[in-house]
Amino acid sequence: MKNVLLASTSTLYGEEYLDYLLPELSGFFAGVSEIVFIPFARPGGISHDDYTEKVRETFATIGIKVCGLHRYSNPETAIAEAEGFFTGGGNTFLLVQQLHNSNLMEVLKQKVESGIPYLGTSAGSNIGGLNMKNTNDMPIVYPPDFTTMGLVPFNINAHYLDPDPASTHNGETRETRIKEFHVFNDTPVVGLREGSWVRVKDSLVTTEGSKSSRIFLAGMEPYELESGSQLKF
Repeated sequence: MKNVLLASTSTLYGEEYLDYLLPELSGFFAGVSEIVFIPFARPGGISHDDYTEKVRETFATIGIKVCGLHRYSNPETAIAEAEGFFTGGGNTFLLVQQLHNSNLMEVLKQKVESGIPYLGTSAGSNIGGLNMKNTNDMPIVYPPDFTTMGLVPFNINAHYLDPDPASTHNGETRETRIKEFHVFNDTPVVGLREGSWVRVKDSLVTTEGSKSSRIFLAGMEPYELESGSQLKF
């Protein structure tokens, strides 16, 4: 039974790290005493140790210990023995490169599909989709493969932004970029606004959180899906 939570962001504006998700995480990780944190996305170039320490301090407030995957001499064994996982945000290209180069993407996928709880935020949520092609990140490194875990049968566009009618910015909107993607791909895309997440309980996949989600299907106009709705394509 899959037990997955894929959130758009780790931190809402004006709040502390993971504050808005902590009430949900207490139940999500029920019975788990320690999780493995995957720090490879490194937001802003933060070190693996500093990133892990930030996560450790937050999870201590709900009584869960944290160990960074980079600290294990055998990461594959660490994944195999883990009680739960959290993959943090940052750069998706870097995260995917590191997981593929270490031959850990498939190992992690199999473990999560066996029922071990998996939390992702931002880049860590992007890798829950079929591939990473709908990330907003710059390609600072080149992954050997864009394929990700496929925990859900669609892609996620984290930090989805609606067009601002008051903006003088002339560049492409997120919606425009996703429509470009659908000229060459038919994978559904879920635009996750800040404060929203995708929840997977076995075969049931729903949108949750404080905002509706924007749904994009090839050849169709995008539409809104309210929080609490089932995602089924």
